[in-house]
Amino acid sequence: MSELLRVEDIKQYFFSGGGILRKGYTVYAVDGISFSVKQGKTLGLVGESGCGKSTLGLTLLKLFEPTAGKIFFEGRDITHLSVKEMRSLRQEMQIIFQDPTESLNARHTVGMIIEEPFIIHNIGKPAERKQWVKELLVKVGLPAGAAERYPHEFSGGQRQRIGIARAIALKPKLIVCDESVSALDVSVQAQILNLLLELQQEMDLALIFIAHDLSVVKHISDRVAVMYLGKIVEIGHALEVYNSPRHPYTKALLSAIPIANPRQRNSGRIVLKGELPSPINPPQGCHFHTRCPYATDRCREERPLLLAKVGDHADACHYSTTSHVKTE
Repeated sequence: MSELLRVEDIKQYFFSGGGILRKGYTVYAVDGISFSVKQGKTLGLVGESGCGKSTLGLTLLKLFEPTAGKIFFEGRDITHLSVKEMRSLRQEMQIIFQDPTESLNARHTVGMIIEEPFIIHNIGKPAERKQWVKELLVKVGLPAGAAERYPHEFSGGQRQRIGIARAIALKPKLIVCDESVSALDVSVQAQILNLLLELQQEMDLALIFIAHDLSVVKHISDRVAVMYLGKIVEIGHALEVYNSPRHPYTKALLSAIPIANPRQRNSGRIVLKGELPSPINPPQGCHFHTRCPYATDRCREERPLLLAKVGDHADACHYSTTSHVKTE
């Protein structure tokens, strides 16, 4: 299976210029991330709010210009492509946003919303586009007649189906799902996830699935990357990460997954102390050392590298073991 997307040491910084009464600063939103995604596979991207997941997703699609690093799509370096050069590539790379209410134009009918990608890329004649819109609606589980209605006439789950129909209209190879089910009820989440899996199998789609709900990510992902303060701290096959987490932050996240049986108590819950540090002033050494119960002087001074110690299961921790017993 071929590699579709590869990113190398990608960085996304936001700079704020100073003024008379305030000092300028830099937000280190994404700080040196590398990974790859194969065609037809799903990479789950998880972490706390503010860790840089959504910023990374937007940067991969070049909706933000990366500060540094390289982005390769089908082996082609697209890092420095102009807006005009990226236009044709937009057909191959799409996004499903978190809030379907905000991402759909309330003044347009559903048909106009889904037809717009065809118009922008000058694909098909008006009659053909109308027919394609109806077929796309049926494909995502909505009636063809929905094309004549407006977004506010639908439920949240139905609006997200409209967003999915728009995303797959041009038959892309990669879709970034930016918290695309987090605003939905649990029962509706399952329906949308199953729809994405069906479309992935049918269209051979690669997905980057961004979420903070680890149980959702486990259901849909082939590989999982855990982010903390702009960096990936652990990445590997989904089952390996969930069954044998190596980084203490990953263990804490997994311990917070609710247990379905109300008679069982989560005795293994790991409660992290302190707040997530600011990306304006990230800690020296390991970014996680301010909240890690195993931190040593080495963690405070030396930044760990993301290394694969077992197979392709990599983590960024000086003391990564299944038990986290210190060796120094």
